[in-house]
Amino acid sequence: MNRRTFVRNATVASVALASVRSLAEKESSAAAESFSPPAFELNEATIDELQRAMASGKETAQSLTRKYLDRIDEIDKHGPAINSVIETNPDALAIASDLDKERKAGRTRGRLHGIPVLIKDNIDTHDRMMTTAGSLALAGSIPPQDSFVARRLRDAGAVIIGKTNLSEWANFRSSHSTSGWSGRGGQTRNPYVLDRNPCGSSSGTGAAIAANLATIGVGTETDGSVVCPSNANSLVGIKPTLGLISRAGIVPISHSQDTAGPMCRTVADAAILLSALTGIDSRDEATKASGGKFLVNYTRSLDADGLKGARIGVHRKAFGFNDAVDKLMNDCLDIIKRHGATIVDPADIPTQGKFDDSEFEVLLYEFKADLNAYLASLGARAPVKSLKEIIDFNEQYRDREMPWFGQDIMIKAQAKGPLTEKAYKDALAKNLRLSRKEGIDFVMDKNKLDALIAPTGGPPWPTDWVNGDHFTGGYSTASAVAGYPHVTVPAGYLFGLPVGLSFFGRAWSEPTLIKFAYAFEQATKSRRPPNFLATAKLG
Repeated sequence: MNRRTFVRNATVASVALASVRSLAEKESSAAAESFSPPAFELNEATIDELQRAMASGKETAQSLTRKYLDRIDEIDKHGPAINSVIETNPDALAIASDLDKERKAGRTRGRLHGIPVLIKDNIDTHDRMMTTAGSLALAGSIPPQDSFVARRLRDAGAVIIGKTNLSEWANFRSSHSTSGWSGRGGQTRNPYVLDRNPCGSSSGTGAAIAANLATIGVGTETDGSVVCPSNANSLVGIKPTLGLISRAGIVPISHSQDTAGPMCRTVADAAILLSALTGIDSRDEATKASGGKFLVNYTRSLDADGLKGARIGVHRKAFGFNDAVDKLMNDCLDIIKRHGATIVDPADIPTQGKFDDSEFEVLLYEFKADLNAYLASLGARAPVKSLKEIIDFNEQYRDREMPWFGQDIMIKAQAKGPLTEKAYKDALAKNLRLSRKEGIDFVMDKNKLDALIAPTGGPPWPTDWVNGDHFTGGYSTASAVAGYPHVTVPAGYLFGLPVGLSFFGRAWSEPTLIKFAYAFEQATKSRRPPNFLATAKLG
C-alpha cells in the first residue's frame, strides 16, 4: 500500500490513530485501582425480559439502545476503560426508532425485535461503520453489502449498536500475539479483573457482553475464538457446525474452520440468537449441507431436566493443566451425575495432538487464499488488495501496527502456494480424518455417547505485551478442525476468575448440546456479573 492510498483514507483513519495513541499510554500499565460501576437498570437483562418491557411500554427499542450506548460511554470508554467496543453505530437510535414505529403499528419481527446487539469487527456491515478486523490497513473500508450475519440480524429486528474490538486479523498475525489487542482498537481488558486477558480473538464481544454493554453479541471462531473469550468472560458461547451460519462477508482465516457464533449471558439468549442466524446462503457453499438440519427455533431444546438419561463422556486428556480447574470440573461432573446423566470417564479423543501441525499448515494456505478473495470482493475501494500489501503496510507503519509483536504468521502464509498443492490437500484430508472419523466420531461410537465434556480453559492470564499470551490449557481444537459444534457454559470462578465447561459432539448436534448446557446452567446458576477488580485477589 503506497503513501497516496493511505492519505486517501486519512479522514477516517485519523480517528483510529488518535485512539491508538491515547490507548498506548494506558497500555503501559494495568488499571491502577478497582472500579465500582453505578447501578445499571439493564444489568444481566435477558432477551425475553426486555421484550416484556417493550411490550408493556416500559421500554422502547430506542430507550434500550440509548441506555446501552450510555453504558458503553460510561464504562467502556471511561471508568474502567474496558475498551471492548471499537466503534458505535451512528444510526443505531434511528434504526431503533423505526423498529418502535413497527411495533406501534402492530408488527414485530420476532424475539430479537428492538434488541441491541454488538458484533465483531470482522463482520461486514454496509452502513456508516467500518469493517477492519482491527487493522489500520483496512481503515475506511465500507463493504459493498451486509454480511449474511448482519442481514439476518437486521431482518430479525435486532439493533446493531456497534462493533467490538478483536485480536487483530482474528489473532492470525503473530505467534507471539497478545489476545484482545489490535492496531486500530488497542487492548481490550477483562471486566472481571482488569489486568487479565479477555482471550481472543472475539475478545471485545466477550468483554462487552460480560459487562452488559449490549443484550447479546456475535463472535467468530477458527479455533477457540468464540469459546475461549466466553470462558474468560463467564459467557455462554456456541461454536456451531461448519455451514450452520454463513460466513459470507466475514473477514476470513480458513474456509474449512471459520464460523460465526453467539456469545451471550444465558443459554436461552444464545439459543434465540442462533435461531436467527441459521439458513442456506448462496454466497457460502458450506451452508447447503445444513439443509434439513438447521432449526429456526433452538429454544425448544431448553429443558431443565435435559441431563436425565444422557450418556456423556469425559475428555480427560484436556484436564491436568491446572489443579484448581480439575477440582472444579470434577465438581461439575458430580452435578451432572446428580441430575441424571451417566458419565463415561475417561472417553478420550485418541487422536488429540496428532493434527496440530497439519491444522496450522491448512490455516496458512487458506488464510492467504481466502483473505485475498475477501479483499477482492471489496472492489476498487479496498484500501489494500492482498495479503502482501497488508504485510507491507504493517512494515511501513510498524510503530502503530507492531509495537508489541510482529507478523511471522502472515509472512509464512504469504509464502504458501495455491490450494491445488499436494501439501495442502494432504494436510486437509489428514485433519478431517483424525478429527472426525478417528477422533470425535470414533470415541462417541465406541462409548455410545450423546456428548463429550471438557474444561473450556483455565482462569484468564495477566495481559502481557512483552511476552504475549500465556495460554495454559483447555479444549477447542478437535471440534474446530472437524467443523463440529461446541458449546461452553459458565462453570464457576477461581480466585474471582471465570472458568467454563464445554459440551461438544457430532455434526449438527446443537439441539442436544444446548439441552445439556441449559440443564447444567439451571442446576448451577454459576454466572455472576463482573466486579471490575484491578487485579486478582489471590489471598
